[in-house]
Amino acid sequence: MRRREQTFNFSGGPAVMPESVLIRAQSELLNWHNSGMSVLEMPFTGSHFMGIMASAKQKIRQILSVPDNYHVLFMQGGASTQFALVPMNLLSAHGQAVYIDSGYWSRKAATDAAAFGRVHIGASNQDRQPLSMPEASTWSIPDNADYCHITSNETAQGVALHTDPQLASTALIADMTSDFMSRPIRIENYAMLYAGTQKNIGPTGLVILIIRDDLLEKMRPETPRMLSYKQHIINNNRLNTPLTYSIYLTDLVCDWIIQQGGVSALLARNQQRAQRLYNIIDQDSFYTCAVDPLHRSIMNICFHLPTPQLKQHFIATAEQQGLLHLQGHQQFGGIRASLYNAQTDQTLQALGHFMQQFRTTYSRCHEQP
Repeated sequence: MRRREQTFNFSGGPAVMPESVLIRAQSELLNWHNSGMSVLEMPFTGSHFMGIMASAKQKIRQILSVPDNYHVLFMQGGASTQFALVPMNLLSAHGQAVYIDSGYWSRKAATDAAAFGRVHIGASNQDRQPLSMPEASTWSIPDNADYCHITSNETAQGVALHTDPQLASTALIADMTSDFMSRPIRIENYAMLYAGTQKNIGPTGLVILIIRDDLLEKMRPETPRMLSYKQHIINNNRLNTPLTYSIYLTDLVCDWIIQQGGVSALLARNQQRAQRLYNIIDQDSFYTCAVDPLHRSIMNICFHLPTPQLKQHFIATAEQQGLLHLQGHQQFGGIRASLYNAQTDQTLQALGHFMQQFRTTYSRCHEQP
């Protein structure tokens, strides 16, 4: 049996959460703020939970400097549900949507959107070696495009867009699930962004949306009420029962982010941690990363070993030492170490030390275990 302090969790999601947040949630589980109730038991229309939800929204606004002309919305189903809800709400009958193909998740989003109307692939990196993000200056965006959709960080391949593109007239929509709250965002560049919370800000199932006011007037009126962004906003996020406990945990993580110094401080720390691993990877040809250094993710460090046998031995040996969930995405293989906000320095040091030891042991002529 492993204790928590003996475990280093590199899961791509659901991911490690700040230990202080889990301890606080544990202490408040049976009786939240002397209310006599657990948050799990509170009516979502009652004053206690409405205060929790208002607090979470206000802190998201504070952390990301969200302007007043944007709405913050909580919805269910995670980010993958938004692959259908975005076109259901915003893809007009005679228009088309632009999708930037940057990897596994952007392709899933484009495929789902195609069930609701015309989809134009504005750029793709499928044939690029090394792998990189398509630069915004190369995107093809037709005049009648209703919106342009991007995925800012591709967890499966470890490729990321480190800037916030600015389009002249087309509404820019971003899936920021895996880098949300890891860096400052220029919100004004986006008409809408959305993010599942299970990477950097909470548990699985909840998705946060930030939507600009003017986008509401462009939404399709025939969208079913329960799937309509506009209706959820009009009904103050109470169109149905929200994910009360997930929102509560998100509120606690927001407190933790503020205590860390906000997203600017987290970005500096995240960049430094990721670079430490990339430096180990780039020392020689034993570990290889297929991503252009300019577009490498600081959230998901993806790399390969010389042989499948060495990869399996790496994973098995790491697990014996408490380094868990380093298996790469099922479609792309290799190794993936996810360095979301809540990862500790101790966790990173343990992985770096293991990688160096493993290389020393097996690098000579790619020696087999």
